[in-house]
Amino acid sequence: MSGEKTEKPTAKRRKESRKEGQVARTQELGGWASVLVFGMAMPVLLKHEFHSVWALFQRSLTLTEHPTTAVALTFLGDAAKHVFIVLLAMGATVMVIGVASALAQGGFVLATKSVKPSAAKLNPIKGAKRIFGPQAGWEGVKMLLKSSLVGLLVYGAIRGLMPLVGGMVPIQATIQQLSHSALGLMRNIALAGLALAAADYAMQRRRVGKQTRMSKEEVKQEHKQSEGDPMLKGAIRARQLAASRNRMIADVATADVVLVNPTHVAVALRYESELGAPRVVARGAGAIAAKIRERAAEERVPLVRDIPLARSLYSSTNVGQTIPSELFAAVATVLAFVISRRTAGQHGGEHRSPRQESQLPDVPAIGRRRRIPSAPVAAGR
Repeated sequence: MSGEKTEKPTAKRRKESRKEGQVARTQELGGWASVLVFGMAMPVLLKHEFHSVWALFQRSLTLTEHPTTAVALTFLGDAAKHVFIVLLAMGATVMVIGVASALAQGGFVLATKSVKPSAAKLNPIKGAKRIFGPQAGWEGVKMLLKSSLVGLLVYGAIRGLMPLVGGMVPIQATIQQLSHSALGLMRNIALAGLALAAADYAMQRRRVGKQTRMSKEEVKQEHKQSEGDPMLKGAIRARQLAASRNRMIADVATADVVLVNPTHVAVALRYESELGAPRVVARGAGAIAAKIRERAAEERVPLVRDIPLARSLYSSTNVGQTIPSELFAAVATVLAFVISRRTAGQHGGEHRSPRQESQLPDVPAIGRRRRIPSAPVAAGR
């Protein structure tokens, strides 16, 4: 079916989906990463905090020597400051880990479209799909897995502490074993949570991938919008070529002579003293050559039949270029003939070439051209 979404999303579609907030992310990664970091750093942190709290406790015992309100307020301020710094450090650590985990999953995304009010968000059918759809089912499975994993790990930790029950183990060793087991349990739960977060991230990527898939028709339409409709581009290019051709045909009126083949090729030349060499103002073959000859007849520009010279100029020059230096002598002979007729008051008409030589120097071609029907190499005089 043409409407079936089977194609991978294009770069433009992925960019639009990011603006809509469709990014593969899991909220589990930041939380479990924070638990793991605290579980790894907890021994050092507890040791530091134990010394700090012990120092505050010893300081509190000395307050009775000089029990004044100012001393008590100073002590309470220092204790509150210490608690604030600890909470701030913990909060900043959690925030940095959360931001880093979000950036690692898809970079910084500013979902501008998702915050705009939309009537589609109030659609009860879509709301029911979110509540009872596959995503809600996966969330239920995820909660069940988390509960099961945490329960198994806690059961294993408690079972390992059972030999300490009964009072046969010194209290100091019991406390040390309990703290070691608690830290180990925290790290194991965090590692299990990270594994679950990886599975959740894979599910989110799969869900977003399905949501952003495109049909073949959508890919074609997007390609047309980005690259332009081929038919429209072709029409524009055809109009540009037609306009350029019309300007070229109009420039035939400024030419001094038109060299013809006699029917297949036409090259219009104009001598400009500031350039020091004749310049091609129009050139063409077939139908364009016919239009050049017709325009030359209307403007009374003389046509000179010179098969080898016309073919050589056509293959070696473009409109706006001066003629090759190898053809200066041949073109000069033709221009001298045309100027002499103009001086005598004669304009226009079709004439044989005044040149006597039938051979011309080899001139490099400017590129591959449309093949010209073969004609005799000798000048048609």
